[in-house]
Amino acid sequence: MSDTPDRVPTPCPSCSPDLETVHEVLTAGGGTLTVRCSECSHVHKIQPDTEREVTLDVVVSQGGESFTANVTAPEDETVEVGDEFILETEEVLSTVRVTSVELDGQKRVDEAPVDEIETVWTREVDNVAVNVTVHPQDGSRDDSHSITVHVPGDYEFEVGAVESFGDDEFEIDAFVVRDDASGYRRDRFEEPGDTAFAKDIKRVYAYDEQSSAWSAW
Repeated sequence: MSDTPDRVPTPCPSCSPDLETVHEVLTAGGGTLTVRCSECSHVHKIQPDTEREVTLDVVVSQGGESFTANVTAPEDETVEVGDEFILETEEVLSTVRVTSVELDGQKRVDEAPVDEIETVWTREVDNVAVNVTVHPQDGSRDDSHSITVHVPGDYEFEVGAVESFGDDEFEIDAFVVRDDASGYRRDRFEEPGDTAFAKDIKRVYAYDEQSSAWSAW
């Protein structure tokens, strides 16, 4: 079935150059339509309207810093928290995830049509920094410390797995996923075998494997 309409509104160069009139579509091809004005029967060619696009301001959080860029999106699209898209500028090519949508008056919402959006707030998810709270094996929280590990966004963490990053080695006890992560049935996971991608994780809780080795001495 053809997507070409039978009639289209368009100005007629013969009888109505400034106002649209109804035209009958005669043929379509080569990116143009041959149409006949219903008012004066003048036949001419037109280019059908292409989908209108809106330019959006995008703020990208990347490794503790942020920068601003622009993207275009179809006018009838909706942007919502959790959406991911590829951002391409002269400086960067990366995948980003929407963390907040800002409307006029600095109002923040979870989703909105693109023509109502002032700013889209995002973070890079190709490569991410994951915060890890590491507890000693004896369970003492006084000697706990935090580290930050840098991994690809699709790196998978699993409860019960032992991870090594430089001088740090720890066994994952639990993790909490971010508010913008989708597809998870809850926000905290602590059952052995539970997994999540690094780009979805807000914080990992773990026990220090090195303190276990030291205790043997």
